[in-house]
Amino acid sequence: MGLAAVAAALAGAAWAATRPATTPAAPAPPSPGAAILRAGPRVAAGPSRLVRRLALRRGLEAGIDWRRSHAIGLPYAGSLAGGVRLPREGVHFFTWDPVLRRSPDRPWRRYGTDRLVRTLLAVIGAYAAAHPQAARVGIGDLSRPHGGDFGPEFGGIGHASHQNGLDADVYYPRLDRRERAPRSVDQIDHRLAQDLVDRFVRAGAQLVFVGPNTHLHGPAGVVEVLIHHDDHLHVRLPAA
Repeated sequence: MGLAAVAAALAGAAWAATRPATTPAAPAPPSPGAAILRAGPRVAAGPSRLVRRLALRRGLEAGIDWRRSHAIGLPYAGSLAGGVRLPREGVHFFTWDPVLRRSPDRPWRRYGTDRLVRTLLAVIGAYAAAHPQAARVGIGDLSRPHGGDFGPEFGGIGHASHQNGLDADVYYPRLDRRERAPRSVDQIDHRLAQDLVDRFVRAGAQLVFVGPNTHLHGPAGVVEVLIHHDDHLHVRLPAA
């Protein structure tokens, strides 16, 4: 064997000695199952919170202290006996404090007759079933625990009516689906707002006041335009 051949053989042997016995395999891509296991707690946290929140809301509605109520006198000169308090929130509604401009409305502003509270829950429940993608409906002031004057001394501008448990303020749905009172008529989802007006009319409302800039409408003598109602409608039930 010549010198060149010997040199080549020695170089080949040195290279073979340093070469790994086998080429390492490329790392296997993570399996979908492993990814799911790693993400499991995070995925489960969202639905779990939603389930707990829904259970809380159902519990608040189930805990309503129902009793026989009596609307005494007139909506603008009356009182309330055996008032029922609307919960701070429910499955299909939240409450809004018009003075503090936040949710929930304070407890002493959420009393009405049992018929008013049942009507609110029934109308809003049917509305939610018809519009499952809509946000919850905002409910504002009803009456004080025993009705009576709800004037400026109770914060804000007060109410001229809301005295005998037959009145409730309901906020128009917003286009952006935020759970708060609309700040202008441009934020109102007029299609959904009109549907709410129509549903309260069909439920037997004596009056539904709507704002002059909302262009909402209904039967004459029932749906009436009134200033200071561009962010909410005012429902009044007839005396029993």
